[in-house]
Amino acid sequence: METRLNVAGQAVQPILVMFPLGLFVMAVLFDIADLLGGPNILGALAYWNIVAGLIGGTLVTVAGAVDVMFARRARDRRLGVLRGLLNVGVLVVFAVIAMLRVREPDRVVSGGLFAVELLALVLAGFGAWFAGEVANGRSPAFARAAFGNRNS
Repeated sequence: METRLNVAGQAVQPILVMFPLGLFVMAVLFDIADLLGGPNILGALAYWNIVAGLIGGTLVTVAGAVDVMFARRARDRRLGVLRGLLNVGVLVVFAVIAMLRVREPDRVVSGGLFAVELLALVLAGFGAWFAGEVANGRSPAFARAAFGNRNS
């Protein structure tokens, strides 16, 4: 998929995706340390990493939407929309996690909510992998099967 949004010849969306992904990973690591008996400030740090990741993820989604709007081929638009849906799904899950943590003192996470957070991180990693495949002009087998073998 050819990108239209670039700076100095470099695509913006693949660069931006690393920031929220890194913030979400750090949030999970802080929560692991907190659940293993670390100080409660780790829960607050994890919460603020999630908030910052949501802001960065919104920028990634906007950059991806710009790419989809200017895609020339229908296949690229479909893959871009699928990539966008994965990004939005991750953002929604992390937003729900953030909203549930607001009620907790020191923004600590419970075991069940941590499991959901871990699953959201796995989904984010899958979305980043999928975006990398699409950016490199390769579409994974499930996307080829869903959209047919035309122009793959």
